Amino acid sequence: MINRILALAVLLILPASVQAENYSIGTGGQSGIYYPFGGALAKVWSENVADVNVKAEVTAASVENTIKVVRGDMIAGIAMGNVVLDAYKGEGKFKSPMPVKTLFALYPNLVHAITLKKSGINSLAQLKGKRISLGAPASGTAVTAAALLESLGIDVKKDIDAVYLNYSETTNALANGQIDAGFIVGGQGVGAVTQIALTRDINIIPISDAESAAFIKQYPAYSSYTIPENVYNNVGAVSTLSVWNVLIVSASMSDEMAFNLTKAAFEHMGDIRKVVKVADATTVDNATRLTGVPLHPGAKKYFDSLAK
Repeated sequence: MINRILALAVLLILPASVQAENYSIGTGGQSGIYYPFGGALAKVWSENVADVNVKAEVTAASVENTIKVVRGDMIAGIAMGNVVLDAYKGEGKFKSPMPVKTLFALYPNLVHAITLKKSGINSLAQLKGKRISLGAPASGTAVTAAALLESLGIDVKKDIDAVYLNYSETTNALANGQIDAGFIVGGQGVGAVTQIALTRDINIIPISDAESAAFIKQYPAYSSYTIPENVYNNVGAVSTLSVWNVLIVSASMSDEMAFNLTKAAFEHMGDIRKVVKVADATTVDNATRLTGVPLHPGAKKYFDSLAK
């Protein structure tokens, strides 16, 4: 009888000891690229990192993800490099330096300032006095859009009628005539822009060389970029700005966990690329694209091991 009780006790204890811990990875809205990218990473980690079960969480993206990672609510988050740099330095939306580290860079985000062709808006200067979506609250898009307009002397509180909508809300509002233009800062071929271009004649407002140079001087995390023609239906080549997205974790994450997450991601990057084309840019050579924010020591250990 005692032996049977002991055996039952062992059976009750064993599942708890081997049960994987549940985590989430912060992404963005479901109409962007962060969400499927985060979902693909979550699947790879859940299947290849011991005692880890990860799911993708819909969020307002960069700023929210950074805060939640530092707070310990998420194992990792996807964020735009300029937001992460601000967090690390305690600038912009962050009143004090945040203990963040990067695991690796993912792919470049592009500034899409979109409007309907019939609006006649062909330059950023023409956005004055218009109703503009700057992106979802607490998103990297909103941070970038406001900074870009203000670098051109456009006060987002006084010179435009600003609203804060996510990707799908922005394109829906544009299609329905509720806004004159909207910003979407996402990867090349981002779904929200692709979809509206199939049903409406859109214009992606170009950013001139002079505008880019002035902005990059103030915000060195960005660089100039040209979107090739026909990435979006009936849209020619467009000069714009790009900024790398990175995968961030808390500085308090153990070296072992950071190493294991990085190793699993790169050993199964082929699976991730089947889900998101932009992961073609997620390479070892591009891992340190964001300067100014250090790699987590565990991630660095993995990359150093490849160089031996």
